[in-house]
Amino acid sequence: MKGKVQTVCGVVDPDVLGKTLTHEHLFMEFDVAYTPAREHERQLELCEFSMENLGWIRQNPYSHKLNIKLSDPPTTAAIANEMATYKKFGGGTIVENSTKGLNRNVNFLRELSKNYGVHIIAGTGYYVSAAQDKQTMKESVEEMVNFMAKELTVGSEECADIKCGIIGEIGCSWPLHDFERRVIKAAGEAQSTIGCPVMFHPGRHHEAPEEILRLYCEAGGSVSKMVMGHLDRTIHELDALLEFASLGCFCEYDLFGIETSHYALNLAVDMPSDAQRIARIRHLVDNGFGEKILLAHDIHTKHRLVAFGGHGFSHIFNNVVPKMLDRGISQDAIDRMLIHNPKNWLAFAK
Repeated sequence: MKGKVQTVCGVVDPDVLGKTLTHEHLFMEFDVAYTPAREHERQLELCEFSMENLGWIRQNPYSHKLNIKLSDPPTTAAIANEMATYKKFGGGTIVENSTKGLNRNVNFLRELSKNYGVHIIAGTGYYVSAAQDKQTMKESVEEMVNFMAKELTVGSEECADIKCGIIGEIGCSWPLHDFERRVIKAAGEAQSTIGCPVMFHPGRHHEAPEEILRLYCEAGGSVSKMVMGHLDRTIHELDALLEFASLGCFCEYDLFGIETSHYALNLAVDMPSDAQRIARIRHLVDNGFGEKILLAHDIHTKHRLVAFGGHGFSHIFNNVVPKMLDRGISQDAIDRMLIHNPKNWLAFAK
């Protein structure tokens, strides 16, 4: 696998990937994120998607019980339609980050890839401890390593002839749960043996990314094959951002399209806008970290799909890239983020 990329349809050369979104979800159930609505709005938790309700759903995406499921037929049909649009607007590859605890469906991913000509890369591993069943919570580091290694080199749990192409997203909380510490260690051990790419979902605290990186590297994981996701909502001070980027992993801004400052999963944080994301990325580029930046939307709720009133998977291409150019980020730098950096990350090192 050295120098190659594992997709749900087989092994490919990294040069064929094209523009790549490195953190998306095409099939998942996000019940673990459910946040009860305020008492006087409880009747809206099961409301229909409509013009009258969409504003509330956008402000309270995790309180709307239908919104946190990307697994029902209307939603899978909407995602299939979006793959055609994504291809039309220049999309080449999507990395799908649903792991154990999120009800992944690799067969659906392969069907999408075959039908629409988009390379799709599936992730293996474990989401946060709160999403796991009792049996999974008991797994040892050795069992976790064996599970992930099998899905990367032999075949996935759901389908024996579909291999995963990354470890991740590995879900971490703040503070870390003992289960999550074992998963981080297992990810480092598996990566050191296989040479695969790894993606982390950090806890919602500015110290979480560095702690995860340290534990992963102590277990033998390669920092050059590691991505730290969700930096948009995690590290907000520019000096701290540069300090973290200097540690060597890929830095991912993957919440493009979320323009609501209210962040129900951490009320202490104001979710940045796309303009603020671009400003932080410009700061990284200007300070020499352009080769370590990755981009995505992390679509994980219905309301962000076009069919449900959202921006869809082509938002970065159609809306964010022009804004980046207006804000002084060069086309060469954008191409690094969307084409060159993803292929460098996704190619196996062994």
